[in-house]
Amino acid sequence: MLKVVINGLLGQMGQVIAEQVKNKDDMELVAGIVTDTHSYAGDIEVYDNIMNFNGPCDVIIDFSHPSALADLLNYAKNNEVALVIGTTGYGDKDISFIKEAAKNIPIFYSANMSLGINLLLSLVHKAAAILGDDFDIEVIEKHHNQKIDAPSGTAYMIADKINQAFNNSKTYTFGRHTKTEKRSPKEIGIHAIRGGTIVGEHTVLFAGLDEIVEIKHNASSKSVFAKGALRAAEFIVAQDKGLFDMDDLISK
Repeated sequence: MLKVVINGLLGQMGQVIAEQVKNKDDMELVAGIVTDTHSYAGDIEVYDNIMNFNGPCDVIIDFSHPSALADLLNYAKNNEVALVIGTTGYGDKDISFIKEAAKNIPIFYSANMSLGINLLLSLVHKAAAILGDDFDIEVIEKHHNQKIDAPSGTAYMIADKINQAFNNSKTYTFGRHTKTEKRSPKEIGIHAIRGGTIVGEHTVLFAGLDEIVEIKHNASSKSVFAKGALRAAEFIVAQDKGLFDMDDLISK
């Protein structure tokens, strides 16, 4: 029985993951970490900080906020617990902390846990390699009006995957407000849209002379991310240490 703690239990993703864990015969939700323990009325033990939890745990699944990272990494290292991190909005320094911690513990980190998105990453990389500089590339992402980071972590993942095909020679342009010059062929445009209850939609536009190639992924439910997170949890507990992502899960 895989013992799971959810960091960010009362968040939208945390609640969906919790329901899926409860429906799995080989997993047990042993605790949740929430900002305000008094706001929780369920039957799971909750704590306001992961450092206050001292029960048995095999893996922590984190969909919370970048500010929780330091305690999360410290707890996991001190207790030799595997991590699945799906939180977005990290800076370069945060990523370096994750990489350093992964030298001692197994960490699965992905800005998007959807298998479909990770197929899209493969497709856009191949398209960029084939179409080359003859096509302008724009990434458009849409999310609900409660999402706090923009552009999304997935949009960055997509742009980075495309840029690999160009030996990372492209620059990123975020929106075009106040731009008064022509579009440079060295750009990858990244645009964020926020509204309503959009779960997540990512479109990559390759615009060439007299033709357009469009690759798109639409998530209609957060359950697709929760399923991916649970698969990641099952995968990461079998690892000794190191940093892993969806490529490792898909290719195993």
